[in-house]
Amino acid sequence: MRLVVNEPVERMDRPYARRWWALLVLCLSLLIIVMANTALTVAAPDMTRDLGLSSADLQWVIDGYTVPYAALMLLLGAIGDKYSRRGALVLGLVVFGGGAVAGSLVDSSAGVIAARAVMGVGAALIMPATLSLLAATFPRAERAKAITLWTATAGLAIAAGPLVAGALLQHHGWSATFLINVPIAAVAIIGALVLVPPSRAAHQHRVDHVGGLLSVVWIGALVYMIIEGPHFGWGARAVTAAVVAGLGLVAFVVWELRHPRPVVDVRRFAQRRFAGSNLAVALFFLAVFGAFYYLTQHLQFVLGYDALETGVRMLPLAGAVFAGSALTGYLTPRVGMRITVTAGMVGGTAALALLTRADAASSYGDFVLPLVILGLAIGLALSPCTDAIMGAFPESELGVGGAVNDTSLELGGSLGIALLGSVLASSYSSHLSDATTGGRLPADALATAQDSVGAGYAVAQGIGDKARQLGEQAARAAHAGNTEKAAQLKAQSDQLAHGARQMADAVGSSFSDAVAHTSLIGAVILGVGTVLVAVLLPWKERTGETRARADEEDTRDARVTEAGGAGDAETESGSEAGSVSETKAEPEAESESEESAAAR
Repeated sequence: MRLVVNEPVERMDRPYARRWWALLVLCLSLLIIVMANTALTVAAPDMTRDLGLSSADLQWVIDGYTVPYAALMLLLGAIGDKYSRRGALVLGLVVFGGGAVAGSLVDSSAGVIAARAVMGVGAALIMPATLSLLAATFPRAERAKAITLWTATAGLAIAAGPLVAGALLQHHGWSATFLINVPIAAVAIIGALVLVPPSRAAHQHRVDHVGGLLSVVWIGALVYMIIEGPHFGWGARAVTAAVVAGLGLVAFVVWELRHPRPVVDVRRFAQRRFAGSNLAVALFFLAVFGAFYYLTQHLQFVLGYDALETGVRMLPLAGAVFAGSALTGYLTPRVGMRITVTAGMVGGTAALALLTRADAASSYGDFVLPLVILGLAIGLALSPCTDAIMGAFPESELGVGGAVNDTSLELGGSLGIALLGSVLASSYSSHLSDATTGGRLPADALATAQDSVGAGYAVAQGIGDKARQLGEQAARAAHAGNTEKAAQLKAQSDQLAHGARQMADAVGSSFSDAVAHTSLIGAVILGVGTVLVAVLLPWKERTGETRARADEEDTRDARVTEAGGAGDAETESGSEAGSVSETKAEPEAESESEESAAAR
């Protein structure tokens, strides 16, 4: 047996024997690109201190990864379909690993942002390739189970990122959170060559580069607007990005409707099953990423856990995702996709509703149940949606199908962090202002404290440090026999120490109240979205042989459409597809004529 798998999966006359080992490689590749974002949430304080990052710098360190990641997936997914899906995966892992090495070596905010952007390009190659290779390698009867494991891996990565980063930060600097990706990427590259068979579209049509570039423009501008507007204000840059995103989307839709072989057929979004699945994925990750954003801050700043302790306390979420994924594999074939997905979204809404009870007295125990319910909800809802999205695309567009799913995921996540993060910041600032009314806190110190919960505790710590300094001066004055001065300094020290405690209490209670308020907004958004998804998803489900036949018909119809749209100038493969379809259609037409004659 050859060490490197060279036989394309499309040429195999039976299911690939080592497909479950191949799935392990695909899940490992998925793991590192999701962890790259979640790990940064606990490494951010160390990076801020060592690099002197401003609030804007830190935001772009996080989102410098997101913009190229979301913007490039559709185009790179289509290119992977045409040339090589495994090649796209391996190239993506190389680029991702190179960006991680660069990120560990730089010592400036600009350098870290650039390294994160390179990692985002690598992730844009990897993410759609994992799903397209999964769909190409597994037969339809096993695909839903494989996608369930793929989804469970994404849930594991959400919680594993803080855990791994926290363990590394115990004895190493923040650069270690970049370097941990390198050996994993190397193992995944070797595994891809040894275990994952090559794959590409059987009908290799020309890539719609114009449509792909338009998708890069409008998605990139939209993500930039989502990041820039809520966090930094709706100035010229955010408004310009909004205009570019709107015009780019219109141009993209018009071009794709007219092109004979579009990068993605936008008519699919008129199908209820497809549109509902994408909406569910986007809304779910809006809620999950938004909640994850403020829960990790609450655990670290308000409850005082370090990075490793925070990661450990997010593990119930990961375990619940696996349980929910196993449950959806049992429920979906029996009760249908609509009920399973709706139940998952109701569970997610309930989890956010439970977080509205957060207050200054809340302990970690108050967050365990919402985390478990949220994890179960993720497992229940996302696997059927991903399966439905991938099932809507023919074999020749599996990379694009994966990109559509992942773009919905990434847009939802970006919107969740931006929207719920903006609500969190505004609510925290307002509550802190109310909590410190009547105090003697200088206006500039209050403004600093209102910037973030970390800044608020830093102001409180600064007041406490000043109190300790005065206490030391009082002790020296008393030792020198100057009792009057010592008494004055001691009184000032006690007053400042009391003020520091009050400030810390105000910051903690204000952030807890902001968490409750933001969770309410998130629950309302996800609740409304649950109703929309329940209305969109069809009641009747196609399973088993019926689903397989429907997939074959959809693929045949797509080829007929392609052949018709291309006219006489189309490629030979398109003409063959049309001929085959016509040949199959002739007996049906004759049968219909005979039935009509018999009826007459």
